[in-house]
Amino acid sequence: MTAPILELRQATKLYGGVPAIDGVDFSLANGEIHALVGENGAGKSTLTKVMAGVVTLTSGTMSVNGKEVSPRTPLEARQLGIAMVFQENSLVPSMTVAQNLFLGQEKFYNRLRGIYIAAQQFLQSLNFDVTPTATVAQLGAAKKQMVEIARAVLHEAKVIIFDEPTATLTPEEKKYFFDLMRELKRRGVSIIFISHALEEALQISDRITVLRDGKHVVTDETKNFDRARIIQAMVGRDLSKTLYAERKSSVRPPKERVLTVENLRMAPMVKNNSLSVFAGQVTGVFGLVGSGRTETFKIVSGILKRDFFHGGEIVLNGRPVRYLTPAPAVRDGIAYITEDRKVEGFFETMSIARNIYIGLLAKLGAKRPLVFNKEAEAVGKQWVQALNVRAIGQDVKVVELSGGNQQKIVIAKSLVQKPGLIIFDEPTRGVDVGAIAEIHQLIDRLAEEGNAVVMISSYLPEILARSDRILVCRQGKVVEEFSAHEATEEKIMYAAIH
Repeated sequence: MTAPILELRQATKLYGGVPAIDGVDFSLANGEIHALVGENGAGKSTLTKVMAGVVTLTSGTMSVNGKEVSPRTPLEARQLGIAMVFQENSLVPSMTVAQNLFLGQEKFYNRLRGIYIAAQQFLQSLNFDVTPTATVAQLGAAKKQMVEIARAVLHEAKVIIFDEPTATLTPEEKKYFFDLMRELKRRGVSIIFISHALEEALQISDRITVLRDGKHVVTDETKNFDRARIIQAMVGRDLSKTLYAERKSSVRPPKERVLTVENLRMAPMVKNNSLSVFAGQVTGVFGLVGSGRTETFKIVSGILKRDFFHGGEIVLNGRPVRYLTPAPAVRDGIAYITEDRKVEGFFETMSIARNIYIGLLAKLGAKRPLVFNKEAEAVGKQWVQALNVRAIGQDVKVVELSGGNQQKIVIAKSLVQKPGLIIFDEPTRGVDVGAIAEIHQLIDRLAEEGNAVVMISSYLPEILARSDRILVCRQGKVVEEFSAHEATEEKIMYAAIH
């Protein structure tokens, strides 16, 4: 290993006297890809935010090229050659892709056409299919992530920190991204790679560091790790044999039909889509980005509107429905748990208890015109315990929680409504292996209790391990249905592509 370009010694950060990271030692060599793994709440984000100038250390030191530094803003970190691509994007929604790319690098006089041409050429060089003239607000989660990655590369940072960069990418886009990482390494760029997909860490990294409960557990060369060793270090127990099974050992039989969708249409994303969802089962929905899977269930939930003419029909519990807003859908027992928790999932400056209580108020509507603080605290405490949310207290703002605990709050905010149809959209995106197991157990329990559960996921092992039946979407509609017994990764992927 060459001399470290970046080093932290006894790095400690306290929040209210409680350590988020505690005496962590970390080093990053020139031109290496260093994977950083751990459960949610293990301290990964805090450690990397120290490097990126987002938070400052309570104690300990940070050095760049042997010189002790203490960046207090992301701009100071960038001037030191450190850039971070955050798990939750930090783009300006009202600006175009090109303007976001060059934000902070503008010349005194800017010719807009020149910026668009430069952005187009740069994005093409990275094999990213993103229109530079589109506003960021128009982009989906995957393309926003591409813009974030492109901006970090464009700034020519010597250290780039990627926090869950592949969570929203398709398999093909992921391959391009890994090729890009290898090219950056060849140019001498050092990369810190945070991912909950352990196979990715084993595939792309040179070294792996594992954190647990804010403390350093182990750092070693990747060749000395396998999945079981990483999980053992992360959680202190072996989950590798129980997290994802090859296929389900038993399939729950369908009960009554809860949802029927016929010829649903919302141009250009949903095209004459038809499907059914049954009580007592987990219905897995798989499709590549742009297949219309999320849009279909957002229409069912009243978040998006189907076409006014020839928009198709939605039947819930034998009754035709047409929701113009989510409120009546919530009152009818539909819960949609979003894939984009930061934008759509919670109020980040509100407490845990208030966020969960708002879910209850949304269900009750005009029946509960007043807010009762004691009731909010009681409801919050109940669900924090039920979902094992790790936090200093329930008065903590949700934005201060780790990604996996934020996801549990989003789930609690919907389940407090006691819905009959629960739609999970990418339920374990950006979630560690320990929390994944908990969320999977919750999904199974909800189905066994007689609820109709829909699980939209782009991760095939998750679809195969949890689903009783699997719907495959392509070009705006369901093109294939499999039972869990007959489904394989090859069959599902073939249906999604061809």
